[in-house]
Amino acid sequence: MPVAAKIDNPRTKTSWTIGELLDWTAGFLAEKGSESPRLDTEVLLAHALDCQRIQLYTRYTELATEPVRQQFRDLVRRRIEGCPVAYLVGRKEFFSLTLEVTPAVLIPRPESEFVVMECVRLAKDMTEPTVLDIGTGSGNLPVAIAHRLPRARVTSVDVSPEALAVAGRNATKHGVADRIRFLQGDLFAPLPAGECFDFVVSNPPYIPRDDIATLAVGVRDYEPCLALDGGPDGYAVFERLIEGARDRLKAGGQLIVEIGSPQEGSARQRIQAISGYELAATLHDYSGHPRVLRATWRK
Repeated sequence: MPVAAKIDNPRTKTSWTIGELLDWTAGFLAEKGSESPRLDTEVLLAHALDCQRIQLYTRYTELATEPVRQQFRDLVRRRIEGCPVAYLVGRKEFFSLTLEVTPAVLIPRPESEFVVMECVRLAKDMTEPTVLDIGTGSGNLPVAIAHRLPRARVTSVDVSPEALAVAGRNATKHGVADRIRFLQGDLFAPLPAGECFDFVVSNPPYIPRDDIATLAVGVRDYEPCLALDGGPDGYAVFERLIEGARDRLKAGGQLIVEIGSPQEGSARQRIQAISGYELAATLHDYSGHPRVLRATWRK
């Protein structure tokens, strides 16, 4: 049966309260395999109502209007087709910041917060730390870092002009645009000759190309392949990143890079093979998986 008919069948029900929509749709999404059916329902319905999630419960007995129900039906239909909730509502929370996201950028994950936390931990007592973010996407790393480090000067690079536009809007929204310079290009190519930084941070593409077809539909079919595809072995961008960072780090500067959890051993070996890096212990994410590598440039 079509989604719209199941949610609002005029032959069986002519009106729906906000609470009824919440309860029915959460069960429906659970049947369809959603990992977070209640949360998905709340976010989508709050978006259709243009209100905060908490307000759904203060308006629980309120009747939903037909325009709201129609918009909500459309959102739910696209959700069960696989479209991520973040793209449907155009935003995602990251490091306590609400960021705009579009299909031009990877949806920020909580795991990437460990890159921010490590950079902030090391830079918090520095007078004016300089940070280079490679592959900025939505701008989640540079915006969060600049937000937490008021004296930091950040440079963000991405090959995608569409991604840089999203990142620029996020920087403006959170009041840090005056301290972030956005450059378009491949890795280190757009940087002025000889410019070096205290930190190079990155969440590079690290999915092996053949594995992309096995990813969840929301990732595989909706998120930008450019931000996922790490080449045949998953290290195509990673290897260029750690090689190029040598010429862009100040003495004692820090490379902080996110990895796929199965890559820890091989990724560490690749960094250790480059003379001049002093590798620190791997940082583990909220689930206990290896997630972030840090290395100090000693030359």
